[in-house]
Amino acid sequence: MTVGTLEITAFPHAKLADSHTKLAETRHDWTRAEIRDLFALPFPDLMFQAQAVHRASFDPTEVQVSTLLSIKTGGCPEDCAYCPQSAKYDTGVKAEKLMSLDKVLAEAQAAKDAGASRFCMGAAWREPKDRDLDKVCAMIEGVRAMGLETCVTLGMLTGQQAQRLKQSGLDYYNHNLDTSPEFYGDIISTRTYQDRLDTLENVRDAGIHVCCGGIVGMGEGEEDRVGMIHALATLPVHPESVPINLLVQVEGTPLASAASEKSAALDPIEFVRTIAVARITMPRSMVRLSAGREDMTDEMQTLCFLAGANSIFYGPKLLTTPNPAADRDRQLMDRLGLRAMQV
Repeated sequence: MTVGTLEITAFPHAKLADSHTKLAETRHDWTRAEIRDLFALPFPDLMFQAQAVHRASFDPTEVQVSTLLSIKTGGCPEDCAYCPQSAKYDTGVKAEKLMSLDKVLAEAQAAKDAGASRFCMGAAWREPKDRDLDKVCAMIEGVRAMGLETCVTLGMLTGQQAQRLKQSGLDYYNHNLDTSPEFYGDIISTRTYQDRLDTLENVRDAGIHVCCGGIVGMGEGEEDRVGMIHALATLPVHPESVPINLLVQVEGTPLASAASEKSAALDPIEFVRTIAVARITMPRSMVRLSAGREDMTDEMQTLCFLAGANSIFYGPKLLTTPNPAADRDRQLMDRLGLRAMQV
């Protein structure tokens, strides 16, 4: 059976039936026109293609579960219009010092006990100072010793800093592109798109897996969602993890008002379409249903899983914004017959 450009072969789920099928093909030459055409597909056709691509590389009943901890909160000098941790906005988030090693390891153990397989640590820096990087490396080593995968997001990195993180055993580095190159300047002025690409290159050159995605619902148009996916899917190597975030509006940030033009509510179906197109264009990446789940219905999250999302953050908070309680996630996964992926 052929749908669009994809040849569909029936198979149970995780294993590819035919190694030559186009379903498992990883491309880096996607054009904007091709991605635009995917967004424009009738919803049933888009979901069918996304589900078929997903089953070619993954077990559709498994979800990778991560926990995210803010190890250094607030006081960031950047002006990202969505971020409550920016020192430029009055959001009630106070600048704090870097957490102690013992506290971070205790949080990591609690995350593991709750079922997480990856522990992510975020610090509100433009870029880390070398003395702080040494402390973060000790955290990475301690978390890895527990048998958890590690991920950090620390802002921009030099090549030397990326190598230092690699030496500590870091598995993933998160550094999002956030949006399309064209819309980026409407959201951030304190660092360029190229700055972000340079950090991704330093991380990749160091041999660290890349976690890189974006945010939708910031007032961008569909063409910007096309541009964001295009930027990700045409990287020399696809990010191993692709978080797709739905804007969480935080009072005090420029994107706080739901009535404002830039932060008008996004149609949930458009969000699901973004997940599906990410899955089709980056078939072997983990696509993470990330920030914004607190405001999503169970039905919307279910559509996202059907569209190819196979990773979530587990726990009550994502850095400084709310996340569904673990009990709610467990109940939904049980209802859908989903289980946590093991490392």
